[in-house]
Amino acid sequence: MADGLVIIPTFNEIENIEAIIKTVFDLKKDFHVLVVDDNSPDGTAQNVKKLQEQFPERLFLEVRKEKSGLGTAYIHGFKWALERNYDYIFEMDADFSHRPADLSRLHRACLNGADVAVGSRYKKGVNVVNWPLYRILLSYGASFYVKIITGMQVHDPTAGFVCYKKEVLENINLDAVRFIGYAFQIEMKYRAYLKKYKIEEVSIIFTDRVNGKSKMNSSIIREAIFGVIAMKFRSIFFKKNF
Repeated sequence: MADGLVIIPTFNEIENIEAIIKTVFDLKKDFHVLVVDDNSPDGTAQNVKKLQEQFPERLFLEVRKEKSGLGTAYIHGFKWALERNYDYIFEMDADFSHRPADLSRLHRACLNGADVAVGSRYKKGVNVVNWPLYRILLSYGASFYVKIITGMQVHDPTAGFVCYKKEVLENINLDAVRFIGYAFQIEMKYRAYLKKYKIEEVSIIFTDRVNGKSKMNSSIIREAIFGVIAMKFRSIFFKKNF
């Protein structure tokens, strides 16, 4: 059995899903893949089911009833992974904004002592390709804002390309995680930070999607801006329930 599981949440990723899965399976290291699909109307799950015939022991699929947010998709995947005792659990987007080849670098960082390895766009300058300037400013500004509010010295706290050691997820109360949008990424890193786990950033090049449609919207941005303050408040005054 592979020791690493790559969780890929999907909603309408029919244009990318087959290629991303096959690229992961072409890597030298043996990874398993779990696709958590939110009942995509474009047939993403059906495509994955066909691929399972080709990769029956490596590719897994969980289909949820409806679109319920990135955070809850990952929580679903984390629990699935822990039940099956994977040692390293990865988050990765379906749209090739995260290079599958970098999975091995994140894995290596955890083998070398990191508890959480973050594929970072901002560890060494700004390594983003094909984003308009406003998206770069928004993302980079959000990262600076999160550092100030939380005290985490993580250059890219909103990053969605991450490797967690099993023990980290076992010791975080996954049912208490509140955020469901991109702020989910901040909350997971913050919870690991409060538990004194070692968070290490691995510099990557992030390339904006070519196929499919971005899921970013104004409600996700509001959650990240106002939710971070509320999260910090809860972690101070409601420690037992956080």
